[in-house]
Amino acid sequence: MTDTLDAPWMHRADIAGLTVALGKDKVRFVGGAVRDTLLGLPVKDIDMATVLHPTEVIERLDAAGIRNVPTGIEHGTVTAVLPGGPVEITTLRHDVSTDGRRATVAFASDWREDAARRDFTINALYADPQSGEIFDYFGGKQDLEKRHVRFIGDARQRIREDHLRILRYFRFQARFGSQPADEEAESACQDLSATLKGLSRERVGMETMNLLGLADPAPTVQRMAELGVLPVILPEADPAALAALVACEKAQGIAPDALRRLAALLPAQVPLAEQVASRFRLSGAQKKRLATAAAREDVPGDARSLAYRLGRDGALDRLLLAGADVSTLKDWDIPTFPLKGGQIVARGVSAGPEVARTLRRVEDRWISEGFPDEGRVLALLDEDLKGHTG
Repeated sequence: MTDTLDAPWMHRADIAGLTVALGKDKVRFVGGAVRDTLLGLPVKDIDMATVLHPTEVIERLDAAGIRNVPTGIEHGTVTAVLPGGPVEITTLRHDVSTDGRRATVAFASDWREDAARRDFTINALYADPQSGEIFDYFGGKQDLEKRHVRFIGDARQRIREDHLRILRYFRFQARFGSQPADEEAESACQDLSATLKGLSRERVGMETMNLLGLADPAPTVQRMAELGVLPVILPEADPAALAALVACEKAQGIAPDALRRLAALLPAQVPLAEQVASRFRLSGAQKKRLATAAAREDVPGDARSLAYRLGRDGALDRLLLAGADVSTLKDWDIPTFPLKGGQIVARGVSAGPEVARTLRRVEDRWISEGFPDEGRVLALLDEDLKGHTG
């Protein structure tokens, strides 16, 4: 693996201007942007570390006319709002105290000290914005080459500092890791899994959904179950059902969907799905969709009828969870029922409940006939009125 970093995003004019504003010897790229560039992956977020105090970062950005937001000023983070996208700039830190849920930090000036407080070796890689020189204090490049996810230093100590690192470990293992996994990491996650109960449900839910949204989290989720980690955060889960869904998605070219994967892990019980949605602090729309998926039957029915009644996502959830074919939904736009109540009243039906009942009856026939055009719908209306008034 190369000793220097080079990628198109590093040569953006706005990033060059940011580097000059802060001082070429005062900042380095760090974390995911370095890691993903070394792996040849797209870079979504750019983070920089700096020896400058946050107040000085703000002063220098203001002087250079670079808009900035103190997004995490208490932890030393300032976001530079650039034309090409935001860049987070965080002052070097070291932990003063930790309790597994939050940390008290102090600003530092030593790059290695900053690296030592990070979670995994592959996330503690720095790069000079000018030369691209990579700074690797804990063997992260070698681990990256081997696709080996390893905690920095003592795994148990890292987890005691922040219990969420258990779930982060499995997410990184699912995304970057190879087999065999790191024995020390797995042992530490297993022994300290009960500490996850002390975290906020929102943090656990967010990290779990991030894991489920990866290309194929099924083997990792299965391993979490074997190690006793999964039962702590989701005791209702069935990893085998997740593996079946992922295989079905892959076979039909359907993109990963974290909420659908969560539905696969859960039994088909609406009240339970709603409980889990509340536990993970999901949105109202997500809760409704999870409940809709939980109301599934073994035979989901016609794909397009489902899509019309449940929406595209709801239909895809029901079909894929049943292992059914979804090809008829590709490149198909859900139609709008071309009949209005006024058209029924115009045919002599008094306004009121009977209009709604007539609409439902005609709509049901329209769906069963495969969504014919308006002419056929009017014919169905006439047949219905004749049958219910004759």
